Amino acid sequence: MVILSSKDIHDYLRHPKPMKRLYIMPLLDEEKQIDKGSVDLRLGFIFMPSKMIQSSKIDVVSKDDKEIARNSQEIFRLDIGDYLVMHPGSFILSSTLEYLRLPYDLMGYLSGRSSWGRLGIVIHATATHVHPGYTGNLTFEIANIGEIPVYLYPGLRIAQIVFHKLKTEEIITRKSKYYGELGPGYSKIFEDPEIIKLGKYIDEKNKERLE
Repeated sequence: MVILSSKDIHDYLRHPKPMKRLYIMPLLDEEKQIDKGSVDLRLGFIFMPSKMIQSSKIDVVSKDDKEIARNSQEIFRLDIGDYLVMHPGSFILSSTLEYLRLPYDLMGYLSGRSSWGRLGIVIHATATHVHPGYTGNLTFEIANIGEIPVYLYPGLRIAQIVFHKLKTEEIITRKSKYYGELGPGYSKIFEDPEIIKLGKYIDEKNKERLE
């Protein structure tokens, strides 16, 4: 794999073949957002903070806890000029303002901008990999690991994505769980096949004990 330069990114954004083209919409300021082999991405308008719930845990193998996990987060929208206060130790989901579509010969790596990291704001600490062919908004996992509150405003450049060109074009037979998302989405870890399999195994063992 090779990393795309700024010129390469511009070329992919203007590729004559639509299926080979990289889409980033809206790209409000190409000159400012595309630089040194990466594209800066902006904070969107929708947020999903965690909230207090009666349950003291989330067990990803438990069918009942799937609904508990959903109920542990709420959703709200901010407008331009509004802000969100990220207090130390807080965690929230949001997403890119931009909607992306990657061609099948590109993959992306998403990370927070270092200017925010120096304030204690961590962006996308785990889910950094963007699959070839991905379409949708990208979810941000935002945490304040610093010691003072930080204000976040929709529309500000908060993350960056680097693109890698694959040696051969990926053939997609199964789309990712988060394909096509519009805004931040709930965790879909309950759909992981090994978790479903483990849940069935535990259910069978419990039945054997009761018998």
